Amino acid sequence: MRKFKNLIHLIEGIFWVIFYGYPARKLKVIGVTGTDGKTTTTHLIYELLKGGGKKVALSSTIGARIGLETIDTGFHVTTASSRFLQKFIRRVVDEKMEYLVLEVTSHAIDQHRIFGCNLYISVFTNLTREHLDYHRSFEEYRDVKTRFLTKTPFTILNKLDPSFEFIKRRCRGKVLEYGLFERKIDNPKLPGEYNRQNVAAMEKVAEVLKINGEIVKDVVKNFSGIEGRMEEIKNNRSIKVVVDFAHTPNALENVLREVKGQTKGKVICVFGCAGERDKIKRPVMGKIAEKLADKVVVTAEDPRNEDVHEIIEEVVQEVSSSKKICKVLDRGEAIKFAINELAKKGDLVIICGKGHEKSMAYGKVEYPWSDVEAVKAALGNK
Repeated sequence: MRKFKNLIHLIEGIFWVIFYGYPARKLKVIGVTGTDGKTTTTHLIYELLKGGGKKVALSSTIGARIGLETIDTGFHVTTASSRFLQKFIRRVVDEKMEYLVLEVTSHAIDQHRIFGCNLYISVFTNLTREHLDYHRSFEEYRDVKTRFLTKTPFTILNKLDPSFEFIKRRCRGKVLEYGLFERKIDNPKLPGEYNRQNVAAMEKVAEVLKINGEIVKDVVKNFSGIEGRMEEIKNNRSIKVVVDFAHTPNALENVLREVKGQTKGKVICVFGCAGERDKIKRPVMGKIAEKLADKVVVTAEDPRNEDVHEIIEEVVQEVSSSKKICKVLDRGEAIKFAINELAKKGDLVIICGKGHEKSMAYGKVEYPWSDVEAVKAALGNK
């Protein structure tokens, strides 16, 4: 059934490329994929090209940009449909842009949504277990992820990633390898080793495009961060509150390790796992949170047609210290509880999983939701 649906997606992709006149052939498209770090790397590259004086557009999880205009791509969307994407690329070309930086998911690759995008540079950040509700195995997920590398003139790979050698063998163009950004990063919007990898990927793009290294340094220094990525909500409570999109085991581990180094107080983590998505990662994330946080509040995160209580029980089924774990079904109440009941002066509360998203899925309905607004409400005791 999935193969049939993907055939339909391919036909649609071909149609919209022809309908809009194959616009990507007039651009240099830079595609960024990987399990984690895609959005930050995509935005870093976008800022790099702007800093280098290039006419550049952007399409990412956060939204699409042409010049000063930001375009909403929809709920829970990273790579838009082929119709939306080709129409967007047509506009990008018509407005005389030279480059497009495009965040790419495995779903988009498998469903041929990026057909006709004519990638010039592909960037692969890392590969860990994810989306196994859609892909039948990690091997299939890996194979789909690497599919878009086969026709790209330049491919930029993370040599620190365990799948590096496998991915490298799939590449047909010139391969550039990166590890950690070697210079010190003094920007709090780019914390942790994982962001040193994201910056190093951007640096390799600069190398391909012959953008001066001083511009790389300026981008790193002045990067203003991304909505919902280690976003701090200021308050007068003498506690630190951070919202992050971390929704995979690898991302959750990275951000919790990072915030542990930012506070002398306790780390309180609020998170959940999405319904009708990869169930295998639920207990894994529960164990990671238990290990690295001092208190854990497990709650709802887009339960869709699953029971929130059952999802939470799957998250905590392998934790060994029940004293660390609190279960609060309503996400707003969970955030209030963490901030107003658990957090004391000097503590850090991190809310993971939703980040920038503006809706919460219950059943088939997307209800308005914002972790940032929920935090502000909790801080105001509303």
